[in-house]
Amino acid sequence: MPIAFHRVYLESAGYFMPGEPVSNEAMDSYIAPLNRLSGRIKSRILAENGIKQRYYAIDAEGATVFSNAQLAANAIRDCLRRGDSDLADVSLLASGSSGGDALMPGFSNMIQGELAAPPMETLSVHGICAAGVSAIQVAAQGVEMGGHASALAVASELPSRLFKRSRFAARGYDADFDAHFLRWMLSDGAGAVLLGNTGRPLPGASQGVRLRLKWVHQRSFSGDYPVCMQLGLSADRAKGHLDYPSWNEAETDGALSLRQDIRLLPHLFDIGIHEYAKLVRDGWVDPDQVDHFLCHYSSEKFIPVVEDLMEKAGLVIPRDRWFSNLAWRGNTGAASILIMLAEFLETREVKPGEQIFCYIPESGRFMAA
Repeated sequence: MPIAFHRVYLESAGYFMPGEPVSNEAMDSYIAPLNRLSGRIKSRILAENGIKQRYYAIDAEGATVFSNAQLAANAIRDCLRRGDSDLADVSLLASGSSGGDALMPGFSNMIQGELAAPPMETLSVHGICAAGVSAIQVAAQGVEMGGHASALAVASELPSRLFKRSRFAARGYDADFDAHFLRWMLSDGAGAVLLGNTGRPLPGASQGVRLRLKWVHQRSFSGDYPVCMQLGLSADRAKGHLDYPSWNEAETDGALSLRQDIRLLPHLFDIGIHEYAKLVRDGWVDPDQVDHFLCHYSSEKFIPVVEDLMEKAGLVIPRDRWFSNLAWRGNTGAASILIMLAEFLETREVKPGEQIFCYIPESGRFMAA
């Protein structure tokens, strides 16, 4: 059941994309081909996903220009700047990511350190696409319960470090499709939202409008399905990277390659439409009352699939109410929905009484938020 909120407001939102946008033609300078199959897979994937440009926090030599903590910190700075807010007034920082720069300590602590922020409560959520929503939920609960007057939620991803050609040297530059195609799917970036209890009007295009968070819903189906997207397991998911005698042997066996089993993806549509229909049935969502639909999807190929499922369920949200920045920001995983929301509020006017519905299906081990 969704968690309802009554006195939590979105006071500002910000994002940070590293460097200049990288076009499809320029990708090979950063994500070099592995073998003779790379070009064919790249052409197929880019033709389907609709992504025209993306951002990388590495340079053409493969050196890291921004750490993941720096991406997150810059998104927070942008968020606070837009709302004319002070970091000293924030008492809770929640983060979501598929992985920080270090295995320990927690990602939020590293972000706090990067910001040189004063003492505060922190929480780090480790996950994939829905991890950003988990961070929002934690921040919102802190404000709703009165423990915090102002809380930050941030999500940040830096997958490009995993896609450098050098990462595949131990395997003789040989990679199966599951570990290959994600190299042309993902982008680096970070997004942040500031939640508070004052009901301060939004900055930007919707200046003067107050935006209240009504509810957050998350449900995992990991007990029903196998792993679909993972990093740290062998290709058959039978062995973890720490179970190998050495890091080198884990890398050679492909256990340090980010991979996705696309044969399992149809399950994601099943649970996605199931959860959406349940939210409608239980009265949490009225499709006719949704003025703006921000849906996270990894490929534009999936748009007609989602539309068809919504139509069959009799729960259509017209396409002219959808907003996505996938084509020009790329898929930034856990950060996607926060970047999308921040850019939406930056460029689109929200009128009093309008409703924004954000929806995030996650393929890691299948969940919806």
